[in-house]
Amino acid sequence: MPTLTVETLCSEAAIFSAVESQHPEPLLYGVTDGKAVGTYLEHKFKLYLKENYEFLEGNAASGIDFPGLFVDIKVTSIKQPQSSCPFKSARQKIFGLGYSLIIFVYQKMDNSNQRTATLEILHAIYVSAERTADFQMTRGILNILENEGNKDDLIAFMLDRHLPVDEIEAENIAEEILRNPPLQEFLTISNALQWRLQYSRAIERAGQEEGIFAVYRSRL
Repeated sequence: MPTLTVETLCSEAAIFSAVESQHPEPLLYGVTDGKAVGTYLEHKFKLYLKENYEFLEGNAASGIDFPGLFVDIKVTSIKQPQSSCPFKSARQKIFGLGYSLIIFVYQKMDNSNQRTATLEILHAIYVSAERTADFQMTRGILNILENEGNKDDLIAFMLDRHLPVDEIEAENIAEEILRNPPLQEFLTISNALQWRLQYSRAIERAGQEEGIFAVYRSRL
């Protein structure tokens, strides 16, 4: 079997989204737990891919679904398009998570007569690794740089925004920013024991910004 690539992952995600949107699933009828729905869809997508491709599967050590491709799957409801991910470093909020995301955004509809549920996939988007940092944090940093800001300005901004770092790490990050300024990013990342990722802006901008691709959009 051929080896899975990012390109085939995205093309197969589009096919899978169209098919899954028409599938009545008894196991999901009445289920309101978003994590359970996400686990169902992730597992089903991986089984779908296994039929035709070889790929390295993620585990607890790798922390992402496709470690060979540096891609993680996220599944979220359109009602509140967000999910969590492991916190590794405050730098992720500025320079990105370190891996790409393929995000399935669904709308769940229960059929009480048939006692089934349908997951209509409204969007499937691919966010490349270099676009997975925080929108407001990177916008603020870029504004500082455009206005002749220096290291002290960057440190003050990061501490004012409650980036989870001490002053020494903030100074290290500021020096790195001056050497290698971040791109404008499009996720919203909230501070927590785990990062809370919010995707509304990425969904809106998919296909309009470099590095954010609209893999699939429902025609409805």
